[in-house]
Amino acid sequence: MSAYDTNRVLTRHGSSGFVTRMIEAISAWNDARLTTAALSKLSDRELDDIGLCRGDIARVARS
Repeated sequence: MSAYDTNRVLTRHGSSGFVTRMIEAISAWNDARLTTAALSKLSDRELDDIGLCRGDIARVARS
């Protein structure tokens, strides 16, 4: 099983505008994409071991 570091520190340089929000949105989307990919590779038994089922993957990835 692989581990992904999902903690990111965003440095703000006085700009809280459109570009910063877009970068944060893209970062969140990519984190969800990686989480979905990692969880989708697990077997049903492995998902059950961590208290999930296939139907939970999308919800967990977005949270």
